[in-house]
Amino acid sequence: MSSNDIDPQHTVARHVLGTETFACVRCGLTVSALAPDGRRRNHCPSCLYSSHVLDQVEGGASECGSRMSPISIAVLRTGEWMLIHRCVRCDELTSNPVCGDDNQLILMRMAVRPLAEPPFPLEAFGTL
Repeated sequence: MSSNDIDPQHTVARHVLGTETFACVRCGLTVSALAPDGRRRNHCPSCLYSSHVLDQVEGGASECGSRMSPISIAVLRTGEWMLIHRCVRCDELTSNPVCGDDNQLILMRMAVRPLAEPPFPLEAFGTL
């Protein structure tokens, strides 16, 4: 591929991954790409939204480029919390580590949602 045939999606992904800051796709906050612990972050610490810039299946830049909504929390065997995102356009799921400065209220709301809103009536436990 010549320099004139550069794929714009790969350029966007490289640009986002190589920047020191990025603007949140939902709230517009200017976010440091480095979390306080020194790891690279891909989501806004305020609203936890992200952009779909990487294709998890193909391993390269995503052609989608849409907004990724935070939908859940997963806890690894190590105890590390992972933030689960779903793309609003293509429904791809991703997981990324929670950062120390992420919005704790939103994280806790997502973590307790299965207990607060179970998929079955709680009255069923009364008959057991």
